[in-house]
Amino acid sequence: MASTFKHLRPEDVRKLKNYELSARLMVEGWLSGRHRSRQRGSSIEFHEYRGYTPGDDPKLVDWRVFARTDRVFLKTFEQETNMEMHLFVDSSASMGFPLTDGVTKLDHASFFAACLAWLVVRQTDKVSLHLFDDRIRVALPLGSTRTHLHQCLSALENNKPGQKTSLAAALERSLPVLNRRGTLVILSDFYEDPAAVFKALNPYIHRGFRIHLFQVLTPMELDIGEVGLARFTDLETGEKLTIHSQQVRESYREAVRQRIQTLRSLAVSRRVDWMLARTDESYFALLDRLTQLHG
Repeated sequence: MASTFKHLRPEDVRKLKNYELSARLMVEGWLSGRHRSRQRGSSIEFHEYRGYTPGDDPKLVDWRVFARTDRVFLKTFEQETNMEMHLFVDSSASMGFPLTDGVTKLDHASFFAACLAWLVVRQTDKVSLHLFDDRIRVALPLGSTRTHLHQCLSALENNKPGQKTSLAAALERSLPVLNRRGTLVILSDFYEDPAAVFKALNPYIHRGFRIHLFQVLTPMELDIGEVGLARFTDLETGEKLTIHSQQVRESYREAVRQRIQTLRSLAVSRRVDWMLARTDESYFALLDRLTQLHG
């Protein structure tokens, strides 16, 4: 798959080809190709019997076994499934934070999203793309074709930082559409109430989604450094504040640390994967970490 898209450069594709083995090592994780999953229902291959519990579908009862033993057993099956990955890319104003050479936090997140989409489609699995700020601005449904991949890459390329962040609202609005268990990958700086985010994530967790949070932050957002007297502007509210870095540096670092720790602790308690995606590190380092995590 040759690429002429901003966020999937030819040199990126060449590197990604080396990740084929790493991706396949994640079969039990989330970058799986076709694999076998044990789900109830008519399917490809009978797996085993198990005892009936209240609420089970009576259609799965093996009545011939019941006639012989006077005990109620259900058939379970193995069926071949394809992984379904849903990419959520925060496109709010704060993601427009500049890095170098005109690149922004949003670009950094988009490079990684493009890599993931390429890997999933290359393995003939399905990927969807959701671009959001305080609403869902773009929602491309699941697809696994080269044409679909190009649509995702085009959407990333034409995307611009928008309004305030509301991941919680985006997740709530997407819930009726994402009604089958899959993999949820969220790229955001998470500048909103962590409790609200996890309240919106709870239905996905209960449905059995595998969830990965990538918190995209710049070095300056983590530590404002010694910049002296400077004016700072909130990209989402436009509020301006003139301060001396020496007066607030320590309290600022502590506030950032606490915010990150809160998000991370909630993720651990809900068995959700969280990673800090620093913009001064290559997005390929995130793929390396995922390989180590799920290999």
